[in-house]
Amino acid sequence: MRFMIMVKADQDYEAGLPPKPELLGAIGKLSNDMIEAGVLLQTGGLLPSSRGARVRASDGKLSVTDGPFVETKELVGGYAIVETESRDEAIELGKQFMEVHVTVLGSSYDGECEIRQLFDASDCAEAGKQ
Repeated sequence: MRFMIMVKADQDYEAGLPPKPELLGAIGKLSNDMIEAGVLLQTGGLLPSSRGARVRASDGKLSVTDGPFVETKELVGGYAIVETESRDEAIELGKQFMEVHVTVLGSSYDGECEIRQLFDASDCAEAGKQ
């Protein structure tokens, strides 16, 4: 099973501030451990929403809105794609990632990650049987 773990953005991220070197080091170590365990497939970070755009379809028309976007709590700042045996295992990896943030940034850190299973061809076959 493949999952995407998406880390939500915060005010510092949206302001374009780089992550603390200690955090990058700790995330690097966790990522290496996950690669060695065979569960981490890909990671990436996104630039602030001020460098992005949204395309919206409504009433048959398309519109484009340039960033920055108001609601930072709903923005993705980075992601990891993992392959696990279960949803519970993916959640455990997400917890480990967030624990790194708390350990490095302190107990006042307020953040969130979202874990979503990736769609694959077998999901189409199951949907067709219903």
